[in-house]
Amino acid sequence: MKNTAVLLLSCPDRKGLVAAIANFLLAYEANILHADQHQDGALGLFLMRVEWDLHGFSLPLADFPRMFAPIAEEHQMTWRLAESAHKPRMAIFASRHNHCLADLLYRYQGGELHCEIPLIISNHEHARCLADAYGVPYQHVEVSRDNKGEAERVQFALLREHDVDFIVLARYMQVLSENFTAQYPERIINIHHSFLPAFHGAKPYHRAFERGVKLIGATSHYVTDVLDDGPIIEQDVARISHRDTLEDLVQKGADLEKIVLSRAVRWHLDNRVLVYANKTVVFD
Repeated sequence: MKNTAVLLLSCPDRKGLVAAIANFLLAYEANILHADQHQDGALGLFLMRVEWDLHGFSLPLADFPRMFAPIAEEHQMTWRLAESAHKPRMAIFASRHNHCLADLLYRYQGGELHCEIPLIISNHEHARCLADAYGVPYQHVEVSRDNKGEAERVQFALLREHDVDFIVLARYMQVLSENFTAQYPERIINIHHSFLPAFHGAKPYHRAFERGVKLIGATSHYVTDVLDDGPIIEQDVARISHRDTLEDLVQKGADLEKIVLSRAVRWHLDNRVLVYANKTVVFD
């Protein structure tokens, strides 16, 4: 895999933005490999992802912020830079349902996810054998209504100890506090069924089955302090017929949750997701 740099940016839309960015990179001998852009006409915003080969690029990335600052200030850009060679450290939170955890670990072992997984945290012991099979450290942190604050302090300590960059909630069935989500803005990815708000609660598939739904789905999004209202990264659906049993709905839903979450995680790792106005652009 080539060692590349990725620049993600957004700013007020105006003429000459693509040229300004391309000319800046060309001045340092950048070979642009991918460039994608989007204009949000309603908000008057320009959004862009550009990736270039670092071989032959004459500007050290440590100096990039200082040299790029005049262009960013002139065009009121919000931007971030990433290097593909860097492997983010991803912690996984899990509970009783471990299909998403198992899928992520399988993809990680197969080299599909460009990251390190230094830690799995769960409020149950159910998945310890799974973590052991993949050689990933597993921490059981019990969470109840009475000890939630203390549990989060333990979780924070573990995340700091393992130098975690971002978190994936692989069907973690606990609501994170506002303080927790504030520590990891746009760095916590969640997965859930797409029955909300119609079929909320503990048994959404049962209630959907009783109503005879014709579509089921899954949604992956960044977590904010508003429950299940963060910027959506990916969604998918499956058709349901009158022949499908409740067990069929649960199985199809689990399959959707696995693929939707893995896509969202992979796109986050590939620096393809740009958040704005509580929604996302996912660049090709």
